[in-house]
Amino acid sequence: MEVFVVLFAAAVWDLLLGEPSSKVHPVVWMGKYIGAFWNRRPSGADDRKMLIFGGVLVVSGALLFSLPLRFLKLLPGLTALLLTIPLLKSVFSISALINAGESILRALELGDVPEARRLLSWSLVSRNTEDLSQEEVVGAAIESLAENLTDSLASPLFFYAIFGLPGAFFYRFCNTCDSMIGYRGGDTEWGGKIAAKLDDLLNWIPARVTSILLLGAGVLAKEDVIKGAEALRDERGNTASPNAGWTMSVMAGMLRVTLEKRGQYALAGGTEPLCTQALRRCVKVVRIAAALILAFVAALGGLHALFG
Repeated sequence: MEVFVVLFAAAVWDLLLGEPSSKVHPVVWMGKYIGAFWNRRPSGADDRKMLIFGGVLVVSGALLFSLPLRFLKLLPGLTALLLTIPLLKSVFSISALINAGESILRALELGDVPEARRLLSWSLVSRNTEDLSQEEVVGAAIESLAENLTDSLASPLFFYAIFGLPGAFFYRFCNTCDSMIGYRGGDTEWGGKIAAKLDDLLNWIPARVTSILLLGAGVLAKEDVIKGAEALRDERGNTASPNAGWTMSVMAGMLRVTLEKRGQYALAGGTEPLCTQALRRCVKVVRIAAALILAFVAALGGLHALFG
């Protein structure tokens, strides 16, 4: 019962109040910890030392931010519940993801492509967006909305349902670490390797579950689910990430568009234009998928409480 109450209250908090202030936001603190630790990396270190350094960063931070939460069980029931709700809310987001998609959509509908590029870079992607065409902006937004259904919602809630709040925070730290240092080249080539591999591992099951729930959302949104399933079968392995291609390919197929990142991948879902209408349909599917994810996690948490 507690899982249902916490999930419902955290989701309502997210939709009505949005993100906590950065001063008290645990994910902001995670970012500060990662930044401070990374700034102390040994200069000129060889690959082995950087690998060890990166491993210490990931493990120390993940344990630091997750283990203390086990002590919530020592508090009176109502107190623990009231603390768990905002803490859980801090590691997932529905409203911020949807608002990001809608803000880009509004800018494009007004013909303000530079503003759409800025919003895309600010809220959804880490790539350089300055020279993207309108079609590429739409495509990148659709890709990121689909992928972030896993990272921003399904994965942290999946680990909450199985391992409680410590599990959700463990995941969120590893994911934040990957987003900050999990890149190829320079010190991050080896310093961020453990963060990147661990993030891939943690997202493996949630990404695949989310792709199935996306198909369910497509049914409710009256999108081309058959095409989505075909794209999932044929295109999911075309991304460097072992997980991102699952949800992105489903979305490409259901919208009957081809999603492409220059020089990296193309997910062929159809030949319809990457226009504002496609992005609007994507946002609708994401809304429905978010609701299905919440329902799935609530059921998973309830089953775990009964049989775990």
